[in-house]
Amino acid sequence: MDIFLITAPGLQDLLATEAREKGFKVTSVIGGGVTLRGEWPEVWRANLQLRGANRVLARIGEFRAIYLSQLEKHASEFPWAETLLDGAMVTVEASCNKSKIYHAGAATQRVEEALAAQGFFIAPAGTEDSFNIRVRIDRDIVSLSIDTSGEALHKRGHKEAVNKAPMRETMASLFLRDAGFNGREPLYDPMCGSGTFPIEAAEITRRFDSGRARSFAFQSLPDFDPEAFETMRSPTREAAFNVYGSDRDAGAITMSHANAERAGVSDISKFSVKPISEITPPCDDKGLVIANPPYGGRIGNKKPLFGLYASFGERLMTEFKGWRVGIITTEPSLAKATKLPFKPAGPVVDHGGMKVRLYQTDPL
Repeated sequence: MDIFLITAPGLQDLLATEAREKGFKVTSVIGGGVTLRGEWPEVWRANLQLRGANRVLARIGEFRAIYLSQLEKHASEFPWAETLLDGAMVTVEASCNKSKIYHAGAATQRVEEALAAQGFFIAPAGTEDSFNIRVRIDRDIVSLSIDTSGEALHKRGHKEAVNKAPMRETMASLFLRDAGFNGREPLYDPMCGSGTFPIEAAEITRRFDSGRARSFAFQSLPDFDPEAFETMRSPTREAAFNVYGSDRDAGAITMSHANAERAGVSDISKFSVKPISEITPPCDDKGLVIANPPYGGRIGNKKPLFGLYASFGERLMTEFKGWRVGIITTEPSLAKATKLPFKPAGPVVDHGGMKVRLYQTDPL
């Protein structure tokens, strides 16, 4: 079957690289997604191991329809019981693109009626413990997929405390990949908030599976094999380096400590309260400094931020010789204010409706 990985638009090439490295067969890459080819075990492993995927959809059927009546007929004849448990609770989500069927709401209703006629219970969108059926009608071809993840995959299962404007773990993992982080060097985030970058880096360092601490929707499907799934869990490794984070907000550091403890990486994660004006290298070895500083769209007026970026850049240039730097921001002008020798910026990435990019340097 086709297996579709959803990611933030702009990060699909990085996710495709991760999937290939993990041994998946990548067949296509489009904005916001990567298609794999495989069977149900590949679906399970993708959910468990791919750090950059937001969701994993399994394609369960495809047919052509140019009228709602055709859609209804095919959906009514489709063998839903081969994929779903009898009487399962489902939600339906339809989209239409360049097709004779252009009304997504009407398409949703027809598929819901077909499922209900086969004994499935139709639930409102977002209902917990329901299976989400995705109906995509593209140029009159109807693709039926099931969301096998359940909760979005950035919810790793151990991060309870977050501060405002957090970066999702899935996105953070791909920015780390883009910055060349592979777990064999120290990492420091001087604006760490609730610890997303350091904790994600610590998990990469230990080779922890991103989904090791949570459950998935596919575990309630008829074809799921618990014993086979257990054999897919990756062997871990000892950490060669620690990861570090600091923040001027003591409450954020308290969150970081708690989140690292739940993630099982507190022994290699060091956090401290420190303003930007006082940051220094946390260890003797050189590594990666990465930060997601405030930017205009996130906190409002961006004018006061130029001073912050300028002082941040000056501190890095004077104190972090030999370290690489990565900064995620919406504004080229804010990145420029650091006066850091950035390489060409990374791809534009959709981050909660804002367009962000990774700006990074060679070792300073």
